[in-house]
Amino acid sequence: MNPHAFTDAEMAGVYRAIRERRDVRHFKPGPLEPGQLRRFIEAAHNGPSVGLMQPWRFIRIGDPALRAGIHQHVNEERIKTAEALGKRAEEFMQLKVEGILACAEVLVVGLIDKRDEYVFGRRTMPEMDLASASCALQNFWLAARAEGIGAGWVSMFDPQRLREICGMPDGSQPIAVLCVGQVHEFYTAPMLELERWDKRRPLADIMFEDRWDNPAAAP
Repeated sequence: MNPHAFTDAEMAGVYRAIRERRDVRHFKPGPLEPGQLRRFIEAAHNGPSVGLMQPWRFIRIGDPALRAGIHQHVNEERIKTAEALGKRAEEFMQLKVEGILACAEVLVVGLIDKRDEYVFGRRTMPEMDLASASCALQNFWLAARAEGIGAGWVSMFDPQRLREICGMPDGSQPIAVLCVGQVHEFYTAPMLELERWDKRRPLADIMFEDRWDNPAAAP
């Protein structure tokens, strides 16, 4: 037995959170319990980061007028996204793509300014700051799911405009409007799969051996 492994029950909980995590758009009224948001952000802050640069920053949106302004901007971008989709525009407009006005908490998540000063692990791949922040957000998502709380990542916004709305410094980069709150239920599968927008691909489509053009045998 591997002495570093979790117990069977603990491992089952980890894999269940991964399997049942959902990008939530539908929320029910009600605040989070005291301490929950802090625990989720602590989970995010425990995420791995290249060169330990910890590029993530979280802005809690408490002003109702500011929340409404963010919602208005996201809706403007939603319409522009529909226009860019062409034939699928009408189908797209039927989808619920955010829950900004309904959720308990809204967070704007961004990357720090002056990121060029961090070279460790980023000399040839500067985008690793975004990869690091994505790991942090996944931690947030999994912690929230484990506590029965929904979270949804909204990315339909113009970074420059959202930066202005939230008073972020030049050089910083907003990457997510995160909606967090109570849910009536979690989707049984990703919402876009339930809505038949797309479906999850089988492992055979994403695994290769040694070369990109050499499909891997099933593990």
